[in-house]
Amino acid sequence: MTPPSEIGLLRLVAQRLAGPRPATPVEAVRRLLAVQAQELPGALTSTALRTASRSREDVGKALDEGVLVRSWPMRGTLHLTVAEDLPWLLDLCTPRVLAGLGSRWAQLGLTEADAERARAVVIAALSGGRRLGRRALVAAMADGGVDTAGQRGYHLLGHLAQTGTLCLGPREDGGDQQFVLLDEWIPRRRRLERGEALAELALRFFQGHGPATVKDLARWAGLSLGDARTGLAAVRDHLLSLDVAGAEHYLDPGTPDLLAAHRDEARGPFLLPGFDEFVLGYGDRSAVLDPAFADRIVPGGNGVFRPTVVHDGRIVGTWAWQGTGARRTAVASPFVPHADDVTSAVLRLAVALP
Repeated sequence: MTPPSEIGLLRLVAQRLAGPRPATPVEAVRRLLAVQAQELPGALTSTALRTASRSREDVGKALDEGVLVRSWPMRGTLHLTVAEDLPWLLDLCTPRVLAGLGSRWAQLGLTEADAERARAVVIAALSGGRRLGRRALVAAMADGGVDTAGQRGYHLLGHLAQTGTLCLGPREDGGDQQFVLLDEWIPRRRRLERGEALAELALRFFQGHGPATVKDLARWAGLSLGDARTGLAAVRDHLLSLDVAGAEHYLDPGTPDLLAAHRDEARGPFLLPGFDEFVLGYGDRSAVLDPAFADRIVPGGNGVFRPTVVHDGRIVGTWAWQGTGARRTAVASPFVPHADDVTSAVLRLAVALP
């Protein structure tokens, strides 16, 4: 039986926050399959931390060139994926999300006719390689006769992205991303049959995030537990299984040896941005976070995850920048008093963040 204290350390090397980093952002994202990207600056840092160069500029360049893509492939939440993976993830994961939107659409007064009218307008506005920011594209829909009042316009953009018409493309002057047509932005893509897609989803999730449970997989992908079990069954022979307090966890067979070679580094400490996969990649975070402190990383359950301090494989506090310019400093908010070496490391690690 594997002690729970090992889980966080194994996840750190599996995610390549410790140990040998991938050479490029594309390799780092491909390993994880998808990287939480609700907040773009944090996603750039999260990805850079998992690469040998630790360069945010390299991650941004990969986005601007279209080899990495930011869109809504699962759970109705923004993620980074390798471009070729986005279409099959949309096919697999978004139908369940879309099926659950009926009541919200009713509240907004949206219909399928509205969505199809919006689709026609945005295709006309963006065809031929054109790019528009969110506000400009909502304005184009309104000019095309689509009612975008309130939250309707933004819900329609999300719907068109989840149904494969739009995705986020290059940044405008290094800032906010612009919308592009997915068919033009990703001319080469993979299409997988449903069984193949479930198997690949399961294999790559457990390779990049394991040790994790089948419930973690279902929650992360936004699929039913039955679908998650089907995917796992297809690739079970390629994974190592660990019993952790009576719960079966799955991982890449090479991860324990990787931890053995890099245990000192994995013990940390680490500073992670908000919305990092080390936190967001799992439905059950109790192996790395005392449930008594769960509301400290996402106060009030408002969905906004704070940057975290990780030590010895566990989340031991949050941190934030305070001040501006030369007076800016990183301040940690520990759940319990940090050891002196952790406290002294916070500013050093913050200054070195990508």
